[in-house]
Parts: sequence; structure tokens; C-alpha cells
Amino acid sequence: VQLAESGGGLVQPGGSLRLSCAASGSISGFNYMSWYRQAPGNQREWVATITQGSATTYADSVEGRFTISGDATKNTWLLQMDSLNPDDAGVYYCFVYIRIRGHWGQGTQVTVSS
Repeated sequence: VQLAESGGGLVQPGGSLRLSCAASGSISGFNYMSWYRQAPGNQREWVATITQGSATTYADSVEGRFTISGDATKNTWLLQMDSLNPDDAGVYYCFVYIRIRGHWGQGTQVTVSS
């Protein structure tokens, strides 16, 4: 399975972006999908998760501003990010757990600046 993120870019504070993660190959045995992010000099941190049953959870820092969604039948997941602030900047990665193995994408850069 290969994952490809897209949708990153430069946005002003208060703006929105929608990230996409597309999986190629079979995702039979899909368990859950998560978004992570990593700012320069910081550790990679968890942002949100959606399970095979469509249950969602969010980090406190993004709760109420970000929305994770997905269509496993189309091998695609989204992260709608609203009310962005500079603390949200970083490289965003998608992570998909299938059976007993996790798969990472290459990441997409999000920059929040005026």
C-alpha cells in the first residue's frame, strides 16, 4: 500500500485547507486512518483518527476546528482544517493501519502565515 497526501499549501491565519490522503493498492483489512503533523524541531504529533466504523477522535488542539472523514471504499480520506493558526503549521502525514501493519505517506506541507 502506498499513501499520497495532497492539499497542503500556504494559508492566512483564520483560513482553511482540506488535505487528502489517497491509498493505492488493496486496503483489505483496514482498521483505522490517522493524520499526524510535525513542525520543525518538534516531534510528530497525532492530530485525528477515523476508524473502520467511522468513529472519529481528535487531539484537543484541533477539536472543533478540524474534521476527519473518509471513504474506505474509495481508498481516500480527508482532513478539513478550519480556523487555522500558526501553531497548525507543519508537515501533515497520513497513516493507515491495515491488519497488523501501519503505512505512512510522504507528507504535505501546511504553512500558516500572513
